[in-house]
Amino acid sequence: MMFLLQGAQMLQMLEKSLRKSLPESLKVYGTVFHMNQGNPFRLKALVDKWPDFNTVVVHPEEQEMIDDLDHYTNTYQVYSKDPKNCQEFLSSPEVINWKQHLQIQSSQSSLNEVIQSLAATKTFKVKHTQCFLYMTSETAKKLAPSLLDAENLSLKTGRPKAINEETFKLSSLDVTHAALVNKFWHFGGNERSQRFIERCIRTFPTFCLLGPQGSPVSWDLMDQTGELRMAGTVPEYRAQGLISHVVYVQIQRLEKLGFPIYSHVDKNNKIMQHMSRTLKHVPMPCDWNQWNCVPQ
Repeated sequence: MMFLLQGAQMLQMLEKSLRKSLPESLKVYGTVFHMNQGNPFRLKALVDKWPDFNTVVVHPEEQEMIDDLDHYTNTYQVYSKDPKNCQEFLSSPEVINWKQHLQIQSSQSSLNEVIQSLAATKTFKVKHTQCFLYMTSETAKKLAPSLLDAENLSLKTGRPKAINEETFKLSSLDVTHAALVNKFWHFGGNERSQRFIERCIRTFPTFCLLGPQGSPVSWDLMDQTGELRMAGTVPEYRAQGLISHVVYVQIQRLEKLGFPIYSHVDKNNKIMQHMSRTLKHVPMPCDWNQWNCVPQ
């Protein structure tokens, strides 16, 4: 059984329900939050039953997923209250188009067993990526205060070290900067990822610092799940605290809009882990997960 949630009231009920399951529902919660802010990426939410659902899957409208090789567009956010028993729902072609190159994102590493089992039965190759997951301190206070101890509850977002604001000017990206972002994005570097970045730039607030030549030297974006993504600094300007400054300003602006702010960091990226600690981001007890799935 599969239900498509239509209408503002249903999506608002879903957001409220997912909030009770944070942080495990974070990736889906963030996506549904932005669906309730106008749904700029034209996504839809499916559940196995309603209103007392077990599993929810969010993905683009079918007319958006016309390129079978574009896993950046063919992306599914999944949350399940019963991850060991959601395989039947996820296996349905009405829920996930397993004939395409796709990716699944979730804050639940417990879904790995189900996805690996599906890979065996549907004969596709899967690559699982796990990263650390963080919320900003203000978002954690608002959405998941039980994750904070008394000391952390009193903390404000940490301030990064000062930069030379005569040399570096705060600005926003435009689509002509997508190739630069794509060049340094760990998951990018190809034509399809650049199209995805262009869409993120057109759709969501972006932040960057312009260098002495007037071009971006450090930047950070948001994706369709509301997560801070694709942060980068060109090599010649690294180790100057520029990305910390960009992220700090971005967080201040987005929190004023009421957005939940979260991000992931590669487990080997010690520099960004240090930045997250400096800015008082709160590490989550669950991971950021992505499964890239390729039909054989």
